[in-house]
Amino acid sequence: MASDVLSDSSNKIRNRAAWVSAIASLLIFGLKVGAYRITGSSAVLSDALESIVNVIASVVALYVVRFASQPADHEHPYGHGKAESFSSAFEGGLIFFAAIMIILESAKALIYQEPTQQLEVGLLVVAVAALLNLALGFYLKHVGKTHHSEALRASGAHVMSDVLTTAGVMVGLGLVLLTDIKWIDPVVAILVGLQLAFSGYKIVRESLGVLMDEQDEEILRDLTKELDSSREPGVIDIHHLRIIRSGRFHHVDAHMVIPEYFDILKAHDLVHRYEERVVGAYKFDGELAFHLDPCKKSYCRVCDVLTCPIRQEPYQSLRAFTVKSLTDGPRPTNQGAYDKSGST
Repeated sequence: MASDVLSDSSNKIRNRAAWVSAIASLLIFGLKVGAYRITGSSAVLSDALESIVNVIASVVALYVVRFASQPADHEHPYGHGKAESFSSAFEGGLIFFAAIMIILESAKALIYQEPTQQLEVGLLVVAVAALLNLALGFYLKHVGKTHHSEALRASGAHVMSDVLTTAGVMVGLGLVLLTDIKWIDPVVAILVGLQLAFSGYKIVRESLGVLMDEQDEEILRDLTKELDSSREPGVIDIHHLRIIRSGRFHHVDAHMVIPEYFDILKAHDLVHRYEERVVGAYKFDGELAFHLDPCKKSYCRVCDVLTCPIRQEPYQSLRAFTVKSLTDGPRPTNQGAYDKSGST
């Protein structure tokens, strides 16, 4: 019940952040378009084109964040969280497309030496837009990280890159004002386009990693910590661990080695207690599914069930879980006996 309340609260915060992003992005876009109309600057145009992406992405995120927060159903047993990864990939693609358009338009301006005007006013307007973007970027990244929203984190990262872009544009405008060298403006815009292309590629790459269930080392380290700290006698070993990420919901399956003399009820109670502790401490919503393997008397040295009636070797010490041990195969201490009994 407490988990449901926390999830509902997080959903409301994520939805509110999506609305803030949409409204703020539209306002900032308007400022940059105004700055371009005043100055005719290619660099300012490149900044405004990037802001179009912010507006489109924030509107898409409004729907996606609401859709992704829906609970699992018959058609989507792992929930709807992967929609956020699609949203992030879409945003990354838009950024890359905008970058190509910026580079092409700026190259044209460089060739034809298109005139600029009132750069001082444009510089002031762009500076105001940069400050608004900075505040929005910090806000979205904070909400996205705290409440595990990939779409908001991607939007926050993009907005922060937009701040750097705007800073570059401001430097370019300042140099044109100081030197009166007109080609600096389109060259700065081309550099902005190249930076955006790289940023778009990174967002698409990370989103595809989630969609393809690529393992995340940071998440694996966090889960390893909870699995190790939540152990009790009988949880001898865990291996072949895999994670399916669907937004803030994670499905984890693995093999667990338990004493072979445990009956079904005792094994069930052990696993149930363990799952509750791990899920309660884990920073994401999720579930654990264990395939149980009998110890086959081949883990005696690392099994802390001291009253075990079938022990063949004295207990030495518990073996800590690591990312490698959890994701690799089993690690018995008596491999010969283990191999004769068959692998798990």
